Amino acid sequence: MKMMKVGVFFAILFLGAHVQAQDEKTILFFGDSITAGYGLETEQAFPALIEQKIDSLGYNYRVVNAGLSGETSAGGLRRVDWILQQSVDIFILELGGNDGLRGIDPESTKENLQSIINKVEETIPEATIILTGMQAPPNMGQDYTEAFHQVFHDLAETNDVVFLPFILEGVAGEPDLNLPDGIHPTEEGHKILAENVWRVLKPIL
Repeated sequence: MKMMKVGVFFAILFLGAHVQAQDEKTILFFGDSITAGYGLETEQAFPALIEQKIDSLGYNYRVVNAGLSGETSAGGLRRVDWILQQSVDIFILELGGNDGLRGIDPESTKENLQSIINKVEETIPEATIILTGMQAPPNMGQDYTEAFHQVFHDLAETNDVVFLPFILEGVAGEPDLNLPDGIHPTEEGHKILAENVWRVLKPIL
């Protein structure tokens, strides 16, 4: 009789854990070196800081950091199919910064990002997409920077996705918040990025 009770007990524990695992949702950050946390430990990058916030509030989400340093919008398009083989509930798209640094035609960037959005919507139609905007450096010239800036606004409006206009708001151009390269945020910079993203993410959770 005792053996039966123990068996039932562990069966209940197993089933409970299985249900919990099924209920857990996934937030996937798909981006470049900003998402990857270039120059820092992974736990110092803003996706990990977001995960800490989520855990502290008891939300049942896991965070996946799919950031890749040096990634362009074209590179992201090439690897997104592989990334989407897993279940995703919230897809945060942070790409385009390297396109701007390299002077890639904004229309090409727009087409690539649109294709990524299309793939997410086709593969996981129930997923919520958050698009984070980026700005090109001023040395690219006014016409280019304006066209590049407009790419993200157009995509947000066309696709009706959740939109964060500039993920580096409050960090870009601040020497104390960026590594010596002047491009990648420091640990303190990533804390600000986390707050920027949290403003648009929290209402969705």
